[in-house]
Formats: sequence, structure tokens, C-alpha cells
Amino acid sequence: MKVTDLPKHWENDKQTVERTHDYNLRLPLEDAARIAALAEIYPDRSESDILNDMISAALDDLVRQTPLKDRLEGKKSK
Repeated sequence: MKVTDLPKHWENDKQTVERTHDYNLRLPLEDAARIAALAEIYPDRSESDILNDMISAALDDLVRQTPLKDRLEGKKSK
């Protein structure tokens, strides 16, 4: 999925996704405010859901479009 596809994804019914690892992020205040605003626009999505989707989409973009493709694709199945 592309990052630009996320708003359409967030408008659809929410799918349950198993989360197997926790991360602690420290965001600049402006970015945190943007995430909070997205959660208000898409009330069925938590800030955590939005961050998960954004990170996943960004990683998908990296796998598709960069010289890191082979290295990142090899990590998916591990």
C-alpha cells in the first residue's frame, strides 16, 4: 500500500491485525498533532492504528522503490 492510499483505507471498515511487537516513539510536537488530527478525521482509527498503517506503507514504498529492496524483502519472512 502507498502512503497516499491510506485515507481511502481508513475510510473502509477496520480490519483486525495482530500486533506482535511494541515500539516507543518520540515524535516532534507538530507530527504528534498531525497524528491526533488524523485520528479525529478518522474516528474509527486510533493514533496507534494510524501510525502502524503509515509505517507499514512507508516500508512497502521502500521495498518497491529503493536499492534496499532485496535486503528488506529478505527480512519480511523472518
